[in-house]
Amino acid sequence: MTKLLVVGATGLVGSCVVEQALADVRISQVIALTRRPIATRGRLENIVIDFSNMPDQADWWSVDGVVSALGTTRATTRSRSDYRSIDYEYPLAIARHARDHGATRFALTSSLGANPGSRFAYTRTKGELEVELQKLGFPSLTIVRPSVLQGDREHQRADERAAQIIAGFLAPILPRRLRISPASAVAALLINGVVQGLQGVHLRSNKDMPR
Repeated sequence: MTKLLVVGATGLVGSCVVEQALADVRISQVIALTRRPIATRGRLENIVIDFSNMPDQADWWSVDGVVSALGTTRATTRSRSDYRSIDYEYPLAIARHARDHGATRFALTSSLGANPGSRFAYTRTKGELEVELQKLGFPSLTIVRPSVLQGDREHQRADERAAQIIAGFLAPILPRRLRISPASAVAALLINGVVQGLQGVHLRSNKDMPR
């Protein structure tokens, strides 16, 4: 049985992770770290924290695995420093704390095209995070690189809706790696990564998602 810490539980992918984890008999407890309270039920525990001031010592750091679905975009977070904090500093700090407390499995929602040498801030930041996570020595690290995400967001931007429409229209001619990535399928890959705990670093993309 896996004790799971979920970060980004109020977002599109993170909320799918929570729902699927609560329905998964392989998972004994789900701990969601959030900035604002969410409804708890069954095996779900909610810890409300200030991500800019996370405690070094807390019982809830002691888990088997972590799923990080924390992230934003420059379009929604205009401050460069805030964007860097949410997409890089916070997930990395969470990974370090969990690893220090014995976590052996980590799964990250990254992005198609993630590369520390990218000219684009979004994919460059994702790539830098992937590199640093690999230095932490998790016995099992799963990195999921989705394309355009599909799902119901609480607040969806016009450009996101447009990207989904265009990607859906072009799906028959697009390579599979460029097609829409259902948030529920991304969540499934993340959960399987931390539950199965396969040794090593595992990169997942659209080709690994159920057809």
